[in-house]
Amino acid sequence: MRGLQTARGTALNGAGSAGDADHEAARGPGPAPRPRRIRLLITVAVVVFVADLVSKTIVVATLSHRAPLRLLGGLLTLRELRNSGAAFSIGTSVTAVFTLIALAVIVAILRTARRLRSVPWAVTLGLLLGGAAGNLGDRLFRSPGFLRGHVVDWIELPHWPVFNVADSCIVCGGILAVLLATRGIPIDGRRAAASGLPAGPGGETMTPIAEDTAGRPPGARGAPIDSSTSIPDRPSAPGLPGEGRP
Repeated sequence: MRGLQTARGTALNGAGSAGDADHEAARGPGPAPRPRRIRLLITVAVVVFVADLVSKTIVVATLSHRAPLRLLGGLLTLRELRNSGAAFSIGTSVTAVFTLIALAVIVAILRTARRLRSVPWAVTLGLLLGGAAGNLGDRLFRSPGFLRGHVVDWIELPHWPVFNVADSCIVCGGILAVLLATRGIPIDGRRAAASGLPAGPGGETMTPIAEDTAGRPPGARGAPIDSSTSIPDRPSAPGLPGEGRP
């Protein structure tokens, strides 16, 4: 009898408790684990921040005291420009306000990341976080002072304001966010749960299996009974001992 007993804390049906690793694996496919998506968000943000910082450092060191560098027949111009406003030189007279807005955006992204289970949203939030952090670094540490620093812009296109890597990532992240919201892809990756259908291995909604006319799924044993087909009578059981026969 002792050998038939299950280990303490394990259910007899083998399902395990909610905290067991076997139980979590047996739950089937679902939204991707949150820690992995958060690592992706942080990776994208760090890459954007480093690319923006390195490019600004090179521009300040090489273009601060020279004429703009025209490339591709004037299609692309590299020039060092200090911007006290937001992206694309908007609101140059309220630098401190945009610094506080950038801080609020970073805090909001970090709070939203607690529900993150979607790869597209991880990339989107990473672009927004890295871009906001890149420009915030200029606000905090560049002249003329703390919270009032001017952002270094250096990319100029025809008929377009001068911008930098952080600005371009913020714009790309905003466009991706609009596209994901339009397609109905939530941050927590639970689009299938809203429709009441199970999720497939990639998070897609699974289509229910069609049933035949008899209400049984395809492949079920037995065929539907046609009302026009006659069924022969079942032979009667032999009489029990002691019973009279006609």
